[in-house]
Amino acid sequence: MIVIDREACRACGICVQECPLRALTLEDKKVVVSQACSSCGGCSKVCPHEAVTVFKEIEPGVVQCFSCPVQCLVREGFSGACQRYVNEGGYLKRNRPLVVSPLDDYTRPQYRPLITGVGAGTSYPDSKTAPHIVSREVDGVELVTVVTEAPLSYSGIKVKIDTNFFIGEEGARVRRNGKMVGRVTTEEYGSKMLALGGVNLLSGKTGFTVARTIADLANKEKVELTVEKGSRLEIQVGEKPVIDGKQDTRMRIGCGSATIGLFARQLKEIVDDAIILDHHIIGLLSEHPAGSFVGMKYSGITPVGRKSTVGRYFGEAGSGWGDTAVKNPLEAVAKIDMSIARPGMRILVTETTGRKAALLEITPSGSLREIPLTPEVTAFIHTLAENCEESRVSAVYTGGSGGSARAGVTDYPLRLTKSVHRGDVTLTVGGAPVFILPGGGINFLVDVEKVVPRSFTWVPTPATVAPLEYTMTLETYKAIGGRLEYVTPFEEVLKRYKCYRGGVPD
Repeated sequence: MIVIDREACRACGICVQECPLRALTLEDKKVVVSQACSSCGGCSKVCPHEAVTVFKEIEPGVVQCFSCPVQCLVREGFSGACQRYVNEGGYLKRNRPLVVSPLDDYTRPQYRPLITGVGAGTSYPDSKTAPHIVSREVDGVELVTVVTEAPLSYSGIKVKIDTNFFIGEEGARVRRNGKMVGRVTTEEYGSKMLALGGVNLLSGKTGFTVARTIADLANKEKVELTVEKGSRLEIQVGEKPVIDGKQDTRMRIGCGSATIGLFARQLKEIVDDAIILDHHIIGLLSEHPAGSFVGMKYSGITPVGRKSTVGRYFGEAGSGWGDTAVKNPLEAVAKIDMSIARPGMRILVTETTGRKAALLEITPSGSLREIPLTPEVTAFIHTLAENCEESRVSAVYTGGSGGSARAGVTDYPLRLTKSVHRGDVTLTVGGAPVFILPGGGINFLVDVEKVVPRSFTWVPTPATVAPLEYTMTLETYKAIGGRLEYVTPFEEVLKRYKCYRGGVPD
């Protein structure tokens, strides 16, 4: 049960917002606790006024869960904070079936777990054997898969947003509901990258929001974020990003220089020069090596930006054309050398996505005027746009299972680590293949779109919970000190447990 000090409580609502079970409400400036409360202690951890005290008193009909460090007290008909275990008739039961086959089929049987960790339960407090150790003969080879759902404090998520829109400076803090959950990191080809989570943030003051954010994104839920001194983001894995209320639909084909390189031949036939605006690298056709390669000579035009190399200029990020500071296409030209240029020359100004385009003409006085796009230029802009991919959001869950999460597999954890790095043991997450980072430990990356749907959750330690599977031959399992007495035939698992094949039922 939890007790609220009414004098200390300021009705700020932080505990209501952070409760994983939505068991708290604010009524008449007082916090009200419902029967759904599992005494997880989250409210006491986030209360800035120390107004909440949690007592682990087991009332009649209440069952204590020991599946993670939180040790929830679960009332009849309700779940614990992770929302994975339900009290039914005085017994804690998994509210999700065991998923016995992954979504994808892999070439080698060793790369496919016999069952997934989804719905398996946990080995916490780690000295316990993994909840399922399953064997089966595949193509004449006896395989073993060991599974668990592991609370991982060392976890996070890398989010890739396909957009050329400026969202904020590199290193800017990313917040959810005002709480820091990560940072903007780098920009990749046509994408913005966010790094969210990690143990330092999970163990910090905003850890609950961090854990919830990681799990929500990994489960492909919609999440709203704000970037410090930057944009407001609405992102959902597999969907188009919404930035400052505007949905982005088109990913740039490349930087301005790359666009010149890709289309120099076509551009030569329709204009005298072209400026491709991009806040990283602006391309100038006639000066660019690709322009020279197709027989063009320098036009005398100098585009806006700071020169990098021939035909390549560093842009300045902004909300204008090509996400530069250019608001008007005439601003794309910094100067004209009329000893080289000539009246009547036509200059195309466009973006790497082809969203905006203008055709400029040099007048006899050496100034510029905008003229209508020719049919040829219009056709080229369509071609440029058609070669751009659709914008979408993708994410890679990152975790470290090189710690106690190995204990349910073997009494010799280092043997497991080395076997994973050698490839003798294949680690998967929710049935999906992972990339193991080189070096020590078992640090992995997994594409959340390949994982069994809704595989992730979180607990208010705080930590995220991920389904892990270690698959190997029976001989390898013996060699790493596996617990042979707990190995169960695959068919026996199907008979003994409620299972679901191929994914998760709606």
